[in-house]
Amino acid sequence: MKQLSDIGLIGLAVMGENLVLNMESKGFRVSVFNRTVEKVDRFLEGRGKGLNIYGAHSLEDFVASLATPRKVFLMVKAGAAVDAFIDRLIPVLEPGDIIIDGGNTHFPDTARRTAYVESKGLLYIGTGVSGGEEGALKGPSMMPGGSPAAWPYVKPIFQSICAKVEGDSPCCDWVGEGGAGHFVKMVHNGIEYGDIQLICECYQIMKDILGMSNEEMHETFAEWNRGDLDSYLIEITRDILAKKDGDDRYVLDYILDTAGQKGTGKWTAISALDQGVPLTLIGESVFARCLSAQKEERVAASEVLEGPAPVKFTGDRKAFLEDLRRALFAAKVVSYAQGYALMRAAAREYGWNLNYGGIALMWRGGCIIRSVFLGRIKEAFDKDPDIANILLDPYFSGKLAEAQQGWRNVLCTAMQNGVPAPCMTAGLQYYDGYRCKRLPANLLQAQRDFFGAHTYERTDRPRGEFFHTNWTGHGGDTVSSTYNA
Repeated sequence: MKQLSDIGLIGLAVMGENLVLNMESKGFRVSVFNRTVEKVDRFLEGRGKGLNIYGAHSLEDFVASLATPRKVFLMVKAGAAVDAFIDRLIPVLEPGDIIIDGGNTHFPDTARRTAYVESKGLLYIGTGVSGGEEGALKGPSMMPGGSPAAWPYVKPIFQSICAKVEGDSPCCDWVGEGGAGHFVKMVHNGIEYGDIQLICECYQIMKDILGMSNEEMHETFAEWNRGDLDSYLIEITRDILAKKDGDDRYVLDYILDTAGQKGTGKWTAISALDQGVPLTLIGESVFARCLSAQKEERVAASEVLEGPAPVKFTGDRKAFLEDLRRALFAAKVVSYAQGYALMRAAAREYGWNLNYGGIALMWRGGCIIRSVFLGRIKEAFDKDPDIANILLDPYFSGKLAEAQQGWRNVLCTAMQNGVPAPCMTAGLQYYDGYRCKRLPANLLQAQRDFFGAHTYERTDRPRGEFFHTNWTGHGGDTVSSTYNA
């Protein structure tokens, strides 16, 4: 009798191949299929040779090779390709079988597909997979959501192949229904955008203000990686700064300064606008990439627009670097605080019961934003699961109090020297705005009421009562309806 596979995977690009090898190494038999069938044969003759992997040459053969309930893992390009494979799979699968999408899918698409697949009697999972190619092979962070009934069937596989942290805790657990898993992955990527941009701003400040060499920056990031900032992104920045090519030149110095992006950061910012959450730092990180892409315009503008002349730094460099380290840590805290605030708002909107401490644990290993720092976030939610903002946790509020003067010193120096630091600045502005008891929105509301009769609330009356003033003496008593977009 033919041996059946525990799970099947469609899509043999690098991520797909590495996930297959990971699953097989954990004792699972895996079937594989690819739209270009030649890739199946090349994989089995190459990296998959001699392993417990079955290569199918047709979708029907692929489905027939799977044990029930069949588990089909799609690792194809997000968008139309996922819908196309779902429509091809539904006629050849049976009730109770499970379709899994592991791509970078926009969460509304996952919510729509979950409902559609369930209407056909099948189950659906949309799972974020973070960690890149190495994570897929050695242990990624995984964030599954979709049909709750599917989770018990895939849990043993997912938690076997994912990254593990202290106490052998798996960096994977059930997130929630519908698009919850891909939403959490989207926020992860948004925080990743912020983290990366903050590090890049530190690099430019070191280079353009302090005049540090690549080797000096390498040593600084190596030191930072041994403390509070210990993380994957600091670690790889350390290594990037030291990398030389065959001509003994630093590779980084020859990379064009135009950033790419695949859309997840933009989705995070748009979702924040939809939810009314001030995701300012992450939004600036997206815009920073957009500005970097305007290379030719920036080169032309540099010949026309004036700024401060470069001034040789004459202060205490060691003290300034400590200020910069603290500024990076503080801004990083704000980035995570904003990301968690967005998840909390979305959970209310979509009826998800998100485990915020558990999400921090899922991100603790395997993923791009993995860091020691995340353990502190889990502790904050363990102490107070309903905390409104992690900035209010005693550990983080204390760290921000320690860091804020250095944070301000760094940004003053950057501005005086004309060195852009949009994310670090946005982080400080959010911090100052969040801790401000009274903002100038009273004037804003007066302006809205003046030109549009939009009404306002009063400090001497209960919340929920709205008033209008006839500011010019020529207006009437008619007012606009009250609503929030």
